[in-house]
Amino acid sequence: MNIEYNNESALLSGQAVTFNLGDGEIVHMLHPGQIIAFRGAGGHRSDKLMNIKGMYRKRKFIRADIQGPCQFVASLPPSITMKPITLTDGSDLLYDFKHLFFYTEGVQMETRILSMKNMMITRDAIKMKFSGEGIIGILTQGQVLELPLDPEEPVYVEAGSVIAYPENAKLELSVYGNHLASQHMRYQWKMTGHGHVLIQAGSGNRELERDLQNDDGIVKRFLREAIPFGGVFIK
Repeated sequence: MNIEYNNESALLSGQAVTFNLGDGEIVHMLHPGQIIAFRGAGGHRSDKLMNIKGMYRKRKFIRADIQGPCQFVASLPPSITMKPITLTDGSDLLYDFKHLFFYTEGVQMETRILSMKNMMITRDAIKMKFSGEGIIGILTQGQVLELPLDPEEPVYVEAGSVIAYPENAKLELSVYGNHLASQHMRYQWKMTGHGHVLIQAGSGNRELERDLQNDDGIVKRFLREAIPFGGVFIK
């Protein structure tokens, strides 16, 4: 399978992604409504009801199974990008199922029940572990980075930016820095372990955008930053 992206930015107008499937290749699309063009034998697309687990996790009822040889184009809305990930032996990354855009034949999925602590933090009870041979497509809100983990030295990652993390990773809800820093940052995952954590760059807070568009005076801006929860009470 070959995937082609248009060269225009996806931030403002959206993006078109072209999938070229070879003979016998099969792709399972979990957002079939995003397919805007298809070239090939009509019988090579077969839509079907998702299983109950898929319906619950994706809040979608239909998936499209597409078989090559064919070509189809999927549209992505503004600010959403897609990253294909090739599975390798021994991969133990846990994903949120809502990020899954497609997967190829040969990919297996296993559910993992989170600990009670992690359920409270992520507001989710289940993560998905993918294995086998194939490719999955992950939807993100910006550039995807892979940060290496270390068994001893922790890395702090904003909780809302995490796309996937290794099953072996140790996670703790934390903040860091001095008292003022810890008051004004979002909750962080303090992570140690082996492998890599995937984070998306576009899911952080919008403070920078607000600052660039805001003409408030220096006093009001100082009070917002200096007083705990000032950004909530001082408009």
